[in-house]
Amino acid sequence: MNKLVDWKNRLKDRHMLSVVVALFAIIIAMGIWIYKKQVDYRQASENQYNMAFYELVNYVQDVETYLAKSLISSTSEHGAETLTNVWKEANLAQVYLSRLPIESVELEKTAKFLNQVSDYSYSLSRKNIKNEKLTQEDLDNLKELHDYSVELKNTLDQLSTDIGSGRISWGELTKKGTVAFAQEVSNISKSSFSNMEQNFHEYSGLIYDGAFSEHITSKEKRGLTGENIDEQKAQEIAKKFIGEDKVQEINFTGKSENTNMPTFDFNAKINGESDTNMVISISEKGGHVVFMNYNRDVQAESVTQERADEIGKEFLKSRGFDDMKETYYLKQDGIVTINYAYEQDGVTVYPDLIKLKVALDNGEIMGIETTGYLNSHEKRNISDIKITIEQAKKNLNSKLNILSENLAIIPTEWKTEVLCWEFKGKVDDTDFLVYINAKTGEEQDILVITNTPNGTLTH
Repeated sequence: MNKLVDWKNRLKDRHMLSVVVALFAIIIAMGIWIYKKQVDYRQASENQYNMAFYELVNYVQDVETYLAKSLISSTSEHGAETLTNVWKEANLAQVYLSRLPIESVELEKTAKFLNQVSDYSYSLSRKNIKNEKLTQEDLDNLKELHDYSVELKNTLDQLSTDIGSGRISWGELTKKGTVAFAQEVSNISKSSFSNMEQNFHEYSGLIYDGAFSEHITSKEKRGLTGENIDEQKAQEIAKKFIGEDKVQEINFTGKSENTNMPTFDFNAKINGESDTNMVISISEKGGHVVFMNYNRDVQAESVTQERADEIGKEFLKSRGFDDMKETYYLKQDGIVTINYAYEQDGVTVYPDLIKLKVALDNGEIMGIETTGYLNSHEKRNISDIKITIEQAKKNLNSKLNILSENLAIIPTEWKTEVLCWEFKGKVDDTDFLVYINAKTGEEQDILVITNTPNGTLTH
């Protein structure tokens, strides 16, 4: 009998040992799985930040190159082309700068510098387009901008070397924050961001009452409404916007704070798309979707442009963007990017702009960018119309064959808004948009419409 009890006890001990071993094995397996997921996440984040940084470096190099060319350009045509390129490259540099996981005064100044380079080059390109000669003050300002772009390029080149060699890790910078970044970059070269702070302080003398105006650069984001949210709420908004049934997995990749519109940034894996991730950014203030994008191979096109316009408008309405009107579009690699402008009481409000990407094989929404809308959107007072449409027509060139007419609010190069009569017309074989100020009757702007097989563009 004692032997039987002893045998049962040993059996229980063995069973308990087996259970413990099994549990231990499960814990180890889970630990390995969690560790691998963390490693994969850190690597994905590191790769994303590296890509953003190297794109920033490339675009800043382009800004410096085009600014140098602008100093020796001898014709208005070439000057306009060169300065337009400065404007474009500086805007792209700002986009990638905002993707870096660092909050610092120096990066904020860098963002401001790029913004002002963009504004100023655009205003000068408009002068060239109108065949107005650049003044000596314009050229002096360009020279000063170029000098600081060289400073910025050299700093980024040195920082690029340190990142490439592994001496600086984005993961470490994200963990340690601004202090760690300041300590790291203070050692990289004499042209560190810290040294540049003084340079940018001196540069501020370039600010003038126009495109560089401080109050305009720092203006309130009129469409960015609501209270601040946290990371968890931002993730919920991101999943809902994408479609919870489409999201296989979503991960927080960082908070972009060195911009005028701080965002929580996420990577999402989409069901059925194992090789691509969707990137989405949610504003800290109000929880608005600022940016979303992902790419995949598009099969044979079966969706017409007209149907893509409808799909885009329906999608925007379902996400809370009412009264949006398609304006221009561009097709590339089976995807159409459509510009939608807000429409108030029949008036097209061009500053309230949303860009949407639609796949032409199945109508899937591939991307959205709402910065223009969030910067500008509000209910306008459209009552200050001093010029009738018939009076406005008298100020048009007699050669213009009018095809359509409408009221529109357009942005100016100084980031203000003007209510205009918009006339679409044709002279010979060229299409134009002519804007007559609805308050003064003066010609406000003229755009050339270019119709191509891939889209309708204006310039």
